[in-house]
Amino acid sequence: MGKIDTSEWKEFRIKDLFETQKKGNKLQVPTGASVPVQDLLEDGATPRITVTGSNNGIFGFYDYCGKNIADYRVFNNFVSVSFLGTVFYQEGDATLDMKVHCLKPKGITLNKYTGRFLVGAIRASLRESTYSDQISSSILPEMSIKLPATPDGAPDWAYMESYMANLEAKVAESLTLLQAAKDAEKKKVDTREWGEFHLYDIFSISMGNKFDRSKMCEVDEGINFVGRSALTNGVACTVTSVEDKKGNTVQPYPAGDITIALGGSIGAAFVQDREFYTSQNVCVLHTDDHSITERAKWFVSASITASCGNYEAFTDELNRHIRTDFIIRLPVDKTGQPDWAYMEEYMRKVEERVKKTINTFCVIRNIKFDC
Repeated sequence: MGKIDTSEWKEFRIKDLFETQKKGNKLQVPTGASVPVQDLLEDGATPRITVTGSNNGIFGFYDYCGKNIADYRVFNNFVSVSFLGTVFYQEGDATLDMKVHCLKPKGITLNKYTGRFLVGAIRASLRESTYSDQISSSILPEMSIKLPATPDGAPDWAYMESYMANLEAKVAESLTLLQAAKDAEKKKVDTREWGEFHLYDIFSISMGNKFDRSKMCEVDEGINFVGRSALTNGVACTVTSVEDKKGNTVQPYPAGDITIALGGSIGAAFVQDREFYTSQNVCVLHTDDHSITERAKWFVSASITASCGNYEAFTDELNRHIRTDFIIRLPVDKTGQPDWAYMEEYMRKVEERVKKTINTFCVIRNIKFDC
């Protein structure tokens, strides 16, 4: 769910939905005023809402002992909108700075769900503003926002509340998953009964193409070029196909092979999901054993990286060991052979947890009103 479908929503004028007041011949929404900055406290009773776009608009706090509260323009349970277009829901009392306006719906009491829904809808409707193009207290009432509507054309507050309550539940679920992942990181996998294996017993090992990136032709869409980085799956860029000295096309390595950085980020190992070339000091592991699934290769890649802590460039380099005495530890079956089924299932569960967390946050992060 990236964007909410608003095609069936209705446009409402601000002045029809929210409280306004007459000032001269103009209709205005309530707005803030300037008060002494020196009265600001770090732990006062009431937050001061300014034009800032962070911290829910809060710049500081005030305490009203012995002061005229009316001067501080205190409102309760409303949406604050600044002249620059910053919008926040204020659940309790808040005092408004100059050029920060109060939107308080007529006839209903906001709760945290309907208030937050309004924030998204208002943000989607407000044009970008600058100091020369301000959203004033008299301009705001004439502006419109799109909201879900009931069959009789009124704002559908029940839908808004239900939608945001469901979204809050997704956030809570996501945070639980993140905490579980964080807790899982603290638990080390018991490898005491795992077996030790040379890479050459499992894979054929190639020392890569040894291409120089500076001599490659980089393009937006092409063949992956794998370098010695621990980021972006090791992929540095995409390039055109390469020809050898005889004019024949150099065949890329196939998707599904594992790359290992022998320099740079030493030991960074990745399963490549597209065909690729490699730079210098990148080796490639290949197997035709179909029992070694992609997820099992992820497991192997993690074990390779974990086994490379003692190798350093210019001293004890990995490229001198990778095809000889380099050893990784893997879970084993009853016959003492690598337990590929266990690795597949283990990584499937990890993938499931990661995808669920990512998908939840994508929903939360990418929620937009398609106005």
